[in-house]
Amino acid sequence: MDRFLLLQIRNADDLMRDQEIGCFARALNCDRSQIGVHDLLAGAPTIRELDAVDVVLLGGSGDYSVAEGGDWLPPALLAMWELYELGKPTFASCWGFQAMAKALGGEVVTDASRAELGSIEVQLTQAGRNDPLFGPLGDRFLAPMGHQDCVVRLPPQAVLLARSETNQNQAFRVKDRPIYGTQFHPELDRVAFIERIHAYPAYVESITGDSLEVFEASVQDTPATDQLLSRFMQCLRES
Repeated sequence: MDRFLLLQIRNADDLMRDQEIGCFARALNCDRSQIGVHDLLAGAPTIRELDAVDVVLLGGSGDYSVAEGGDWLPPALLAMWELYELGKPTFASCWGFQAMAKALGGEVVTDASRAELGSIEVQLTQAGRNDPLFGPLGDRFLAPMGHQDCVVRLPPQAVLLARSETNQNQAFRVKDRPIYGTQFHPELDRVAFIERIHAYPAYVESITGDSLEVFEASVQDTPATDQLLSRFMQCLRES
């Protein structure tokens, strides 16, 4: 039975702390009990904690920005670097994508003009089309997304797999490591995405200018990305 460790960067009163665990369990086709949680606000996990699991997961963040930083950021980035050094199978989405890029030498900025929220079209690069994990997604696909921090420069270890009209860097894999990152949220289906945005209604209006009700009606199913995490595990088993 696969063992997962979810590295979270969420406040104790963030209602999405628990929801995020359920979303990853659904997307991975595993039981919630298989997913342990480490709070990065309390510091980096130990090597022993990392050795005890098969795969590390990183998701979003309600209140914390890689670009803005804080006292919590250096230990969190150290954790990302240790995952790289260990060659630990890792899947990082949204905040995790940004943190992994920053930890390996990339650049992350806050840019409201490049903010994306909703079901956003993403296009694979040639490397993405050739990638065993991303290739089956198809050349263009919709992905659930919500961010205003952007990775504007990938680290040298990263291979760009996907881009959108607004952001050049939407997904990467790390060279010679079983580590992938996506700016979008493959752990979220439409139902979970709508539940997530209801937790941050002011965020919706500030980015889209729409009311929550109008925006919710625009959210579409994202069947391509919905299979990404389960295929990630399949690729790990076959490699």
